[in-house]
Amino acid sequence: MTDPNERRPEIEEDFGEARLFTLEEAREMMPALREALRELQAEKREFDELRRRMRALTPAMRANGHALEAAELEERIQIQVLVIRAGLTEIEEAGVLVKDLDLGLVDFPSLREGRVVFLCWMISEPDISYWHEITDGFQGRRPL
Repeated sequence: MTDPNERRPEIEEDFGEARLFTLEEAREMMPALREALRELQAEKREFDELRRRMRALTPAMRANGHALEAAELEERIQIQVLVIRAGLTEIEEAGVLVKDLDLGLVDFPSLREGRVVFLCWMISEPDISYWHEITDGFQGRRPL
């Protein structure tokens, strides 16, 4: 499990402080971003499994010998929340907007024809090939 307080210099180095990205800058970030998203997706899957197990423990079960298990699950869920939140914050502080962690969907703010738009990328895609207006979202994706 990733330490939520641990900073990953390779992410900070690749992401820098830029808030508007050129296509080339966004593409340079893809390897580190892909790795970070994969790690966060694994943490999210663990979180989802812990929540499923917690929901399976009914209130009656918690009062009937499963209180320790419930407490352990609650603690692990809280840790997962911190880990995921820290990872998302690190990515977003670099200027990348995480739109859907399960899909690995992110937007890079960018300038196109003098206005801010989003370069749109999913972890399953080999390259950044789409953009959309900031008001359109994923459904408004257009080829670059």
